[in-house]
Amino acid sequence: MRCILGLLGLAATIRALDQVPLKQEERPNIIVVLTDDQDLHMDSINYMPLLKKHIIDHGTFYKHHYCSTAICCPSRVTLWTGRNAHNTNVTDVFPPYGGYPKFVAQGFNENYLPVWLQDSGYNTYYTGKLFNAHTVDNWNSPHPAGWTSSDFLLDPHTYQYLNATFQRNENPPVSYQGQYATDILAEKAYGLLDEGVYSKKPFFLTVAPVAPHSNVDSNTFRDPNGEGDPLDEIHMTAPIPAERHRHLFPGVKVPRTANFNPDKPSGASWIKHLAKLTDEVLTYNDNFYRARLQALQAVDELVDGIVTRLSNYGILENTYILYTTDNGYHISQHRLNPGKECGFEEDINIPLIIRGPGVPVGEADIVTAHTDLAPTILKLAGGDWKRDDLDGSPIPLDQNSIRREKVTRQEHVNVEFWGRGIPEGVYRFSLDDGRVVSYGSNNTYKALRVIGQNYNLYYSVWCTNEHELYDLATDPGQLTNIHPSVAPSSSTQPLVLGFPVSKVLPRLDALLMVTKSCKGYTCTHPWSVIHPNGDVRSLRDALDEKFDAFYLGEVASRVQFEKCELGYIIESEGPQEAVAFDGL
Repeated sequence: MRCILGLLGLAATIRALDQVPLKQEERPNIIVVLTDDQDLHMDSINYMPLLKKHIIDHGTFYKHHYCSTAICCPSRVTLWTGRNAHNTNVTDVFPPYGGYPKFVAQGFNENYLPVWLQDSGYNTYYTGKLFNAHTVDNWNSPHPAGWTSSDFLLDPHTYQYLNATFQRNENPPVSYQGQYATDILAEKAYGLLDEGVYSKKPFFLTVAPVAPHSNVDSNTFRDPNGEGDPLDEIHMTAPIPAERHRHLFPGVKVPRTANFNPDKPSGASWIKHLAKLTDEVLTYNDNFYRARLQALQAVDELVDGIVTRLSNYGILENTYILYTTDNGYHISQHRLNPGKECGFEEDINIPLIIRGPGVPVGEADIVTAHTDLAPTILKLAGGDWKRDDLDGSPIPLDQNSIRREKVTRQEHVNVEFWGRGIPEGVYRFSLDDGRVVSYGSNNTYKALRVIGQNYNLYYSVWCTNEHELYDLATDPGQLTNIHPSVAPSSSTQPLVLGFPVSKVLPRLDALLMVTKSCKGYTCTHPWSVIHPNGDVRSLRDALDEKFDAFYLGEVASRVQFEKCELGYIIESEGPQEAVAFDGL
């Protein structure tokens, strides 16, 4: 069956390439390749030579790109709606706090990117994983809106590399048991690309493979009413590569960075109680890492297939290609077994590479986030990217704009999470008191990444009201928490921009108060809430001594939690309103 499918797909592609496509509109085509759980900090990109050849070597690598919620469904909803998770209230992968049913219940099925793109005159296509809890039972109740043509992966088989189920347009789901999921996806992507080319309209295509996500064999998923706990039934193991790639990268191991299984614990809450990983676990984790790299090879081939077809159609130079992922990943950093959900760089700083008309070759060190992708795509399509319900702003795509926004663009990213930390693989979390648990304690937190000239900070407040503050300029592995509540007592405080931490923290508290519940313009311009006169646009500006009395004495509301929850329950979130400076 697999060989027949491949031959049919090849024959269809050859027929398409033998024809002369009808002239399209001048507006660009847009393609998004969205992987699942792909890391940036463990060098996975360096093992994808075709991605380098076709995208990186012809585009811009946005090195400071972040997801705002480091787990699949909330991050994908943010990506396609342009809203932070605290504005979508889709904060988990399953009901009652997340998943496709929550997305629909919140009204987004009629109000998200593909619908807006269709309103702008684009044909829209999607294949692969859309959202978690989009299943063989609820695929048509309702069917995802906004797609001219689609072929979705469905739970409970989404993460089963050799047992995928796809659902084409309004047709019933079809099982592809025994066939390799990424290869099936590639054929579907090429078919949708053909549809887009011959539609005579500009098109938007998303291709969303599950690689390098763990393989998931599950006996049950939480039902739409939220009954049961799927964590008790879902068994996540290393991804399964295609047979042709299983021999690759022998001996390759997780990079031994400073925060790899450190001798001293780091982090906060339950993370700081993790025991050091044993040699047996580290060997398993290295094998797990190698399987991820192998699984990405089929994605690399998929990128090659898309670019080759665009070139053969003669439309490559009028097509923007965005390559990114939903969230990052850690393996053995901070003594963590494979997984995500944390606020560390491994989990939130993720790949974003863009090639297209006018996009320069090289790297950009401006700050960007997943909230920026919907307005970016809308702007490219000539849609309404200035709508007031978007929490991001368009990413600059030409050399002059990138240079200009190095000075003018926001320097922060809002980071947030609700729920628990989940270990993937066969090992659970081992704690320093000898206990072994299936998942971490409540992992709910609010955080900020702030990257400016001569400062590079991560600041978080956990639902336990513990704090973390890392200076990544001197501590890129986030191993030393310099927050005064945990830092050793000393007469000499750590300095940020030449100022003691005690002066910087009230500014960060005030900024976090805004970003944790911001909407629209205030998400990209949070200082405008604290300083409505417009004289503060950055942390550096806010450190002016004329504001010292305000920050040290008058800012009463700081981020804190009333209790730890598994979802976004506003009564437990603490103060919501930031205080404005009404002085000089």
